[in-house]
Amino acid sequence: MQPSYLKEKVIGLRKKGYSYSLIEQKLGVSNSTLSDWLKDVPFNPNKTVLRRIKNGPSISGRIRHNLKVKDVIEIKKLAKKELGKITKRDLWLLGLGLYLGEGSKTYEMVRIINSNPQIIKLAVKWFKEICQLEDTNITISLHLYPDNNIDECVKYWKKETNLPLTQFRKTQIDKRTDKSNKRKRKLPYGTAHLTIISNGNKNLGVRLHRKIMGWIENIFERT
Repeated sequence: MQPSYLKEKVIGLRKKGYSYSLIEQKLGVSNSTLSDWLKDVPFNPNKTVLRRIKNGPSISGRIRHNLKVKDVIEIKKLAKKELGKITKRDLWLLGLGLYLGEGSKTYEMVRIINSNPQIIKLAVKWFKEICQLEDTNITISLHLYPDNNIDECVKYWKKETNLPLTQFRKTQIDKRTDKSNKRKRKLPYGTAHLTIISNGNKNLGVRLHRKIMGWIENIFERT
């Protein structure tokens, strides 16, 4: 295509409301040449250009999101590889870290409170495999808000913990309006209060709490 004819095509497309990028796509003319040829040509964007401008942020957002998702997947794969196999000692120390953060420490009662099912599941696993407890030693009491469905919440936590219904204690409903309004819909299944009971075994009551605290204190002394 001759330069003069090409320039006419460029000017014609510009007068029809096409942007530099679209003209470059159609005719293969560089941006610098377009700037020179079209510096005196008025520009009124057509529907195609306006649509691209409108959809630009959305497309850009999707691209950024997809890149983020890809990066997260790759990092998690690497993290899993670095972590390797979890040994019993790893689980022991992990559980102590969990108890240090989420467990009852002031009163001599073994209890972990959380709304995250993964935290509660890990706690159940830790108590069973490290502390050698049975299902009958582990109880759960749900603390809910007025907008929570009690039956659905009990069913949910039963499935997550794999504990029988016999280990679920009376559900508590927090009816304080100031707190309920803040928590509404933020905790769809409430908070699980996981408490250990001794069932007559003196080593699983106060003594277990003292033992756990002894483990934790010993870690501090060694680090």
